[in-house]
Amino acid sequence: MVSLSQRNGFAELPEGCIANMLSWTTPKDAGRAGAVDPLFRAAAESDTVWNRMLPSDWQAIIAQSVTPLNFPSLKHLFLSLSDNPILIDGATKSFFLEKLSGKKCYLLSARELSITWGNGDTPQYWNWISLPEESRFPEVAELRFVWWFNISGRMSTSMLSPKTNYAAYLVFKRTDRAYGFDDPPPRASVGTTGGGGVHQQTVGLGLPVMEPNQQHQIVPPLQQHASRPKQREDGWLEIELGHFFNEGGEDDELQIRLFEVEAGTVKTGLIVEGIEIRPTKGW
Repeated sequence: MVSLSQRNGFAELPEGCIANMLSWTTPKDAGRAGAVDPLFRAAAESDTVWNRMLPSDWQAIIAQSVTPLNFPSLKHLFLSLSDNPILIDGATKSFFLEKLSGKKCYLLSARELSITWGNGDTPQYWNWISLPEESRFPEVAELRFVWWFNISGRMSTSMLSPKTNYAAYLVFKRTDRAYGFDDPPPRASVGTTGGGGVHQQTVGLGLPVMEPNQQHQIVPPLQQHASRPKQREDGWLEIELGHFFNEGGEDDELQIRLFEVEAGTVKTGLIVEGIEIRPTKGW
């Protein structure tokens, strides 16, 4: 049986040349090439390919890991960072890669955010608790009660992948006593200091959207909101706060805010893990 590489004349090329060609594809394409042809398989496993699939600053990023990383190959490192986020920067951030594209993703912990009345000196408003079985971070923020609900996060756009559409998501849970977030709903804004506009919308922190196998449960419509909470695989809820395009090449600042400070209504029963920034396919 003639292999794909033999039919297309690749059998005469050295492995290093094939690896160099594969390095200009995507992680998905490189994986497929290795699966369909024996000649491509060895090249697709090489560090030449996966060094290009990883972010150019991957060594500096993993040097910040709270736990030392052991990886026999760069492909192993890529897959590990795709499936198992690492804690960096003193466990205040979590870093991972989008598996299909290799784009950089971050989850900013609640400790990395600015939370009004949540600096630790006023536990009657916000309390810091540990959920070791549920959260990747040492602490999460539990809302006791506030009238002013105001959470914001910042990060340098140089930390993100260039030429990429991103979205920001609040990662949270609601307790049984949660109320005060629907009338009026909080507002969210996401944008960069370098221009490009600021995305703004109201955000309903109500019931999550149910998966297809949960359709027997009734979910009230939230038509006034641009997005609704969804259940994550890690057990938390997430809701999109807004999106932006990271041009790259300039060190701008990404600014994210979720707030409701005008109604004067009591809000309680929210647990905040952080704000996640990851690529989106478009708007």
